[in-house]
Parts: sequence; structure tokens; C-alpha cells
Amino acid sequence: MSSRNAQLFRRALELMPGGVSSPVRAFRGVGGEPFVVQRGEGPYLYDVDGKRYIDYVGSWGPLIFGHADPELCEALTAAVLRGSSYGCPSEPELELCELLVSAVPGLEMVRLVNSGTEATMSALRLARAATGREMVLKFDGAYHGHADAFLVKAGSGLATLGEVSSAGVPSAAGRATLSLAFNDLEAVRQAFEAFPKAIAAVMVEPVVGNMGCVPPLPGFLEGLRELCTAHGALLIFDEVMTGFRVALGGCQQRYGVRADLITLGKIIGGGLPVGAYGGRRALMEQVAPSGPVYQAGTLSGNPLACTAGAVSLRRLIGRCDEVYGELERKSAKLEAGLLATAKRADVPIVVNRVGSMLSFFFGSAPVRNWDDAARDEHGAYARFFHAMLAEGVYLAPSRFECAFVSTAHQDAQLEQTIAAAELAFVAARG
Repeated sequence: MSSRNAQLFRRALELMPGGVSSPVRAFRGVGGEPFVVQRGEGPYLYDVDGKRYIDYVGSWGPLIFGHADPELCEALTAAVLRGSSYGCPSEPELELCELLVSAVPGLEMVRLVNSGTEATMSALRLARAATGREMVLKFDGAYHGHADAFLVKAGSGLATLGEVSSAGVPSAAGRATLSLAFNDLEAVRQAFEAFPKAIAAVMVEPVVGNMGCVPPLPGFLEGLRELCTAHGALLIFDEVMTGFRVALGGCQQRYGVRADLITLGKIIGGGLPVGAYGGRRALMEQVAPSGPVYQAGTLSGNPLACTAGAVSLRRLIGRCDEVYGELERKSAKLEAGLLATAKRADVPIVVNRVGSMLSFFFGSAPVRNWDDAARDEHGAYARFFHAMLAEGVYLAPSRFECAFVSTAHQDAQLEQTIAAAELAFVAARG
């Protein structure tokens, strides 16, 4: 008799493309079929067949305090009794914005939206309006959502610009998008020289999280800031993943580099759908209804999402040193454990970690950009993933995604994970 997981996924395949609401959930990167979640609690997910998994996906980053955090649940229970959506200004919306402005460097005004994709596409529209230019410069392997301008990969050189990487994206999107190697400052310099007064913005994940965790090399972010200033372009930090994850003030605080516009999501909604973009007051006052840059959303500033976000941010702000110190200690322990177990299994790996987001790559060469990450051996990760899953540890079902440590992960779960990796690295050898 088939499991309930399998039965439900067969139903899903008839109803949704690939049986999922977002592609990476389908396990196409590792093979097999996904389990179906019944509930989450603390560091654990439970599937519909009753199996428990230590979860390092954390809803792809938002759950910095783990699943079903009691304080968050209490606040949401009270909030939903007041109504799920108003379509009008509300106090939770105001409170979340005040917390964001107080914590994020350079965030003088902010607009709430419903997703990271909305945040990045809106920030780019604002940058184009503010500069009077159309081109955007991004980096290979970065993910800024599924707006047309961002679904472009590198072409054969600056002369050919980018090539669209999704069906349905017009070729004109490629002509307005440059895609370069992350951490290659000289390529960015050459792009500004090749297209003078044409680039509206440089959009960058300051720590990339969608080719695995790839941090910036020393001087890279500083160089982007200098080049944008010199050439009249705006620097946009996409901190949907890194915001409140790598530090309270995100990458601007961690690396000491100020962006013109910042996009946020994930943690700022406590696990509910949310996004935000913001920056200097003079820029943000160009957004409707104050200015000519139109952007709107029926559910933007949703009171439930804003309540969850405000609860999360108040805890992070009020216990900043304690929380981030705890996350650093736990994440360092997991990193050291993975390196040690891989060495004992005679499997070379490279671990990239920034705060409580990390990933590892099979091989011994440093991973600094998409080309480096793509050399990672695909089959080895798939074997490792399924071996870990069999031991009750859930990692991202893609070798190009990060693991996230939460405050709910205790030493017992970390040690269980490291013990499971001992077996999984042997399995990865094939």
C-alpha cells in the first residue's frame, strides 16, 4: 500500500504544475518525490505519514525562531480575531514600518508589498524612473524573483548582453539586462565603460543565496558602491534573504556598505507572505501616490503578516546580541561538524557560511561565483540529500540553495545532524 505522502502527491500532480506551488519543492534537483507536510514545531517538520525531520530549510529562510513559535502564534491568534485583511491603513502596518526604519541602515521610507519578487521589480522600476535610464546590471546565479528583467543569464559577452532564461520572457528583457560574474569587479567596471549613462541600477544579493551561499570577496561591495556613485547609477541590495539573517541591519551593517535602495522579505513577515522596498526619502517620495512611479497591491500591509513581522523584529532588536550570538555559535558548530565528518569519509567539501546561512560544495576549490558553484558534482549532492532524509534531516532539495539555522535548533539536533552526515557522506561517494 502506498504511503499517504505518495497518495497526496499524486493528487497534487493533477492539480498543480509539477504538483507544487514553487518549482524547487518538486525535488527535481535531487530526484524522487517530496514529502507532504502536516505540521511544523520548533526545529522539526512532520509529514503526513508521521515521520519527523530536523528542518534546515525553514520555509526558505523566514523562520529564524523555528516553526510555530509560541509568541508568534499567540500574537497571530489575537490578530486574526480582529480580521484577516482590511484594505485600509492599520496600526500593525505602521509598527512594522517603524521597526524596519529603525533597524536597517539608510531606510528612511519603506513601501510594504506581498513578496520578494514584488519588492525587487518595484525597486528596479523606481531606479529607472529616478535615473531616466533603462538597463539593469545583475549577477549570474543570483535570484531576484521571477520578473522578466531578472530571468536573464549571461550572454557570450558584453556585446550580446543577456539571454532570457525562461519561456515567455520577451527578448527585449535581455537587451535591457546585463548579467556578469559575481565578485568580478573589473567586469562591472568594463560594463559601465561600455554602456555610459545607460545603467539605471546594479542589483545584487550582497551575500548570494541561490547558487548556494556565496559571500562577497573583500572590496567587491565597496567597489560596486564606488562605481555606481561615479556613473550615476543606483545600488540596490536585494536583502530578501539576508535581511535580519546575517545581522540585525543585514549586509549593510555586516559589511559597512550603504545601498541606495534595499529590498526585504522572509524574516520581516515571520513566515507569512510579505516584502518591502525602501531607501532614501527623496527616492521613495517618487512612489505613488506621492510621485509618478506607480505600484499598488490589494493585500499589501496585510495586518496578519505585519503582526508576525513586528513580533519577530521586536525580539531580534530587543535581544540582538543574544540572538545573533546564539545563531553564530550554532551555525559554526554545524559547519565544523560537516567539515570533520566529510574529512573522515574522505570526501572533499567546501563550506561557505555567513552567520546562520550556509551551504557546502563537493570539491576542494573555492566557490566565489556561479561558474564555481556549477562545477559541484550533481549526483553526489542528490545521494547525500536522500541519505540525510532517510536519517530524518531535511536539507534543501537543490545543491544551489542554503541551509538556515534557527534559535529552535539545539545542540541535540545539531549533533544528530552531524552524526547523520557521517553516513551520508559515505553514501555521496556512490
